[in-house]
Amino acid sequence: MLRALVISPDKQLADSLSQVLGQLGSVAVVRQMDVYPSADELGRVVRAVAPEVAFLSVDLMPNVIATVKELESLAPGIQYIAISRDCDPQVLLDAMRIGIREFVSAPFQANSVHEAVSRVQDQLGRKPLKIKTTNDIYSFLPAKAGCGASTLALNVSVALSKAPDTNVILSDFDMNSGMMRFMLKLTNEFSVSDACEHSMNMDESLWPQLVTKLGALDVLHAGKLNPNLRIEGTQIRHLIDFLRRNYRAMVFDLSGNLERYSFEIMHESKKIFLVCTPEIPSLHLAREKFVFLRSLDLQDRVSVLVNRCQKRQVISNEQIEQILGLPVHMVFPNDYQTVHKALTLGRWIDFGTELGKNVHQFANGLVEPKFRSGTTGQHPEAKRRFLDFFSVGGAKAS
Repeated sequence: MLRALVISPDKQLADSLSQVLGQLGSVAVVRQMDVYPSADELGRVVRAVAPEVAFLSVDLMPNVIATVKELESLAPGIQYIAISRDCDPQVLLDAMRIGIREFVSAPFQANSVHEAVSRVQDQLGRKPLKIKTTNDIYSFLPAKAGCGASTLALNVSVALSKAPDTNVILSDFDMNSGMMRFMLKLTNEFSVSDACEHSMNMDESLWPQLVTKLGALDVLHAGKLNPNLRIEGTQIRHLIDFLRRNYRAMVFDLSGNLERYSFEIMHESKKIFLVCTPEIPSLHLAREKFVFLRSLDLQDRVSVLVNRCQKRQVISNEQIEQILGLPVHMVFPNDYQTVHKALTLGRWIDFGTELGKNVHQFANGLVEPKFRSGTTGQHPEAKRRFLDFFSVGGAKAS
């Protein structure tokens, strides 16, 4: 189904076109606008609905020229079909000069509209639409409940959002005991279930109502306990497609129960962070989950984060790697006071603390150098500290 944007100040003209397009069955009008939008508004629309073809009323050519120019920068490859009430040769010539090759006039005939749409589809087949999206999708999967995966997911998200030009979405998909609403004292009545319910028709006006904005970080919480909630894979895919177009980085906090929808999220993820603590039960469950993820061909995306480490661990990093069968990506110190203070305030941790510095350093390693935050000149020292957390054994050296 071809996604179409209709822009026409002549609402009657647009309505009659939409009616004919509905009869064709091959085109879905995802947005109809009765004014030529500003650049900002057009950007929000493109990121929300990703139109493949734009039907443009060409009665106000200066507005059309500005709209086409903006669409070319936002969505290279988008196709155009001019619409009008008459076939003014000068208007047709002006439209061709800005790259519009298809034209249909009122009264719209199904055959002529169908032919124009078919030619547009052929062109899209040769030159697909390209809209800027992100692949920076990170999932935090706890080995067992209470190992601090949600704490890490939250604070890594905040640290990511501190980088220049980096907006981040943190989504709490722990539908059994999601903690983001409690940890940040959120009062938004909407949640993940609402986002999934409307994922098929998500737009730029609905989305801001669903999330809570904290600077460059948006938070979508899990809502109240609802054991009967069912989330379909198609809903997840549509939601992630929407988020890819609207955020620089995406963080998902998963429950660890390995629900079907969590598989969809992990398959879309660039990295899956398996969070455990240096304790035998947690390590046992971490190994079990890694074996299961390996059966889904996800092993290359899994990295182990060891949380709540003491200065003198009973189980060393090398032993943890032997137990799990994969290297430890990073360890985080046990800092109960810092976490407790953050929970009390309903905020993230202080990045000046030891735990905060580790989180900030970890987040910096997830984004490209030009997006990294922090003070110039600190990266070499941070890199040396980072390597200290690795246990370089024979398997890793090979």
